[in-house]
Amino acid sequence: MTEESASDLKLRGIGDWRGAMLDRIRRLIREADPDVVEEVKWRKPSNPGGVPTWTHSGILCTGETYKDKVKLTFAQGASLDDPTKLFNSSLDGGTRRAIDIREGEDVDAEAFKALIREALASNVGRRG
Repeated sequence: MTEESASDLKLRGIGDWRGAMLDRIRRLIREADPDVVEEVKWRKPSNPGGVPTWTHSGILCTGETYKDKVKLTFAQGASLDDPTKLFNSSLDGGTRRAIDIREGEDVDAEAFKALIREALASNVGRRG
């Protein structure tokens, strides 16, 4: 990862609580997986900044901003153990699961890092 990643540029354009939350999330992801690769994917005219994406042997999660929330989508979330019930969105899907964070809310740092480590182990297990 470069000193200033594509996600740095994306986050610089979000000057409110959503940018601060994504910055906190990316720090937690890096703590849980120092070898994570961070990039921006899926740029399009309706979303020229794209979507921050964290990968290691596959996608761990993405971080999208909406008017009223930050959505963290785990590509293989349905197969992950979530004992602290962080997943609160996309619960009916067969593959993905998401965490929606609204202004004033926070995420349990240790539980989130455990979820990132589990997603990594799942990715490595599928490739191994």
